[in-house]
Amino acid sequence: MMTLYDYLDSGNGFKIRLLLAQLKQPYRWIEKDILSNETRTPDFLAKNPNGRIPALELADGTVIAESNAILWYLAEGSRFIPDDRLQRAKVLQWMFFEQYSHEPYVATPRFIVKHLPADSPRQGELPDRMARGRAALAVMDAHLAKQPFFVGQTYTIADIALYAYTHVSHEAHFDSAPYAALRAWIDRVASQPGYVSLYQRPGSSESVKA
Repeated sequence: MMTLYDYLDSGNGFKIRLLLAQLKQPYRWIEKDILSNETRTPDFLAKNPNGRIPALELADGTVIAESNAILWYLAEGSRFIPDDRLQRAKVLQWMFFEQYSHEPYVATPRFIVKHLPADSPRQGELPDRMARGRAALAVMDAHLAKQPFFVGQTYTIADIALYAYTHVSHEAHFDSAPYAALRAWIDRVASQPGYVSLYQRPGSSESVKA
């Protein structure tokens, strides 16, 4: 059985939990508290030298890191990745957008607001990061005004990648009011078969607290 090393509050980890639920794929879940440096232990660093979650350990001991790489590995051959070459490239296009233009400016402000003290020097990053985050949300909203999902007419791992931190962007005090198409897309994703929420722990029979 696969093992997912994760942290419940992580949007990157949630991407994997959501896809696994929608694939109906069983797995073992081990939580690593990133705030307590549980991903910096020698044992974990031997699995992922970058010291980050999520990390997916396969039955043979092979470990895959980086959330979007894990998504692609798990979704290969399923309905969540298109067969068409161009459509597959577009899925990757939006997943790269998520990592470079979205996560640093939507997910990072959420981390700063939720987990760092009010006097942290990193609070000073918020104005610039949030301005860039609003720009990313506007790009997404304009695209979704023309179609229901990011690639073609169907729900793919591009949607999962972008949904993870977008749907909790209010936790970083982003205002969703200007983005009607984005709000409608969030509702569409949440209505997909097999959906689980960010704060929903995997079944107790499958989960382990490190």
